[in-house]
Amino acid sequence: MKSVLLSSAAALFALASTANAQPTAEVLHYWTSGGEAKAVQALKKDFEAKGGKWIDAPVAGGGGDAQAAVLRARVLSGDPPAAVQIKGVNIRDWAEAGALADLSAVANKYHWDDILPKQLQDIVKYEGHYVAVPVNVHRVDWIWANPKVLAKVDAKVPTTWEEFNQVAEKLKAAGIIPLAHGGQPWQDGTVFETVVLGIGGPDFYKKAFVDLDPEALNSDTMVKVFDEMRKIRGYVDPDFPGRDWNLATAMVMRGEAAMQIMGDWAKGEFLAAGKVPGKDFICASTPSDKGYILNSDSFAMFKVKGDDLVQGQQLLASLILGEKFQETFNLLKGSVPARMGMDQSKFDSCAVKSMNDMKETAKNGSLVGSMAHEIVQSGAVRGAILDVVTEHFNSDMSSKEAAKKLAENVALAQ
Repeated sequence: MKSVLLSSAAALFALASTANAQPTAEVLHYWTSGGEAKAVQALKKDFEAKGGKWIDAPVAGGGGDAQAAVLRARVLSGDPPAAVQIKGVNIRDWAEAGALADLSAVANKYHWDDILPKQLQDIVKYEGHYVAVPVNVHRVDWIWANPKVLAKVDAKVPTTWEEFNQVAEKLKAAGIIPLAHGGQPWQDGTVFETVVLGIGGPDFYKKAFVDLDPEALNSDTMVKVFDEMRKIRGYVDPDFPGRDWNLATAMVMRGEAAMQIMGDWAKGEFLAAGKVPGKDFICASTPSDKGYILNSDSFAMFKVKGDDLVQGQQLLASLILGEKFQETFNLLKGSVPARMGMDQSKFDSCAVKSMNDMKETAKNGSLVGSMAHEIVQSGAVRGAILDVVTEHFNSDMSSKEAAKKLAENVALAQ
């Protein structure tokens, strides 16, 4: 009898402990500056308002390489953070390693399948189960243009690559830099994937960058892509090597260059300088068959022990895809909500266009993940592609040779 009473007491104590556990989450991220830092603080504020205990674990360092090293060390030591900012195939890799928690209960409760584009679901699911929560969507395939500079040659933002070349030639003849560009592999890759989408179309893009089809990589279409990249090389100024992307954006702002091809994080530079969309700068999708290249940040939830940590993950996951946070975060970050069907009234015209285009392309299958920004391929494959793109861009390598080498490098990297 005594042992039964003790067992009952233990069970009651366990239930009480679960009920009284404070939702706790250690959040590992690399959003440490400007609007990014403000955006993270907005999530922290929401989390704490719901009774959660937030343990901030920022790791400075651009694209997250420093954070990735910290994460590996933490997981190997058996002490993973509850939530980690990662994206693309990195999510799948950690899931395959058995390190990520199943978020199906939260996903079902809040109907994530109904509010996320299928293409985004594929990124944050593993074997049919949610293991990460998307925070935002950055569109990659943008042209940012200075309307006053274009007006000097009586030109508008081009809608085809043929038009792009015609406008660029006019600008060049007038002594104006047609395209502001930074000579860094990821920037070369950003331009390259927009040309692949525009010349090949969404289906070809998927064959090349998702399926890694050797016939697509070494095709006549890919040769045409490299032909266009060779022309683009002639439209940038001689000082482009090593230039950071934001300095290229500043060239457009100052009127030194007419256009830049860059993701919508460039918009943050214009807005921070007090520039108004549609007046001081124009945003338009790069020439394509109504495609959309998606880059998205997510928080993956790692397997943790303890009711407080599990509850913290569930609370955090529910807040991230809530309408309030999706609006607050993306207004600060310059991106657009991962959640579809959001109120657009507080978003600028460029963001509204992005939201509408994402919805449309999600329906018709022309929404694709970014190669250059590590959404659809591993770092090794991405690196193999960027090596060829950058080598071609900075040499006299022929387009046929580049396409052949692209297929060879990708095959070796898999």
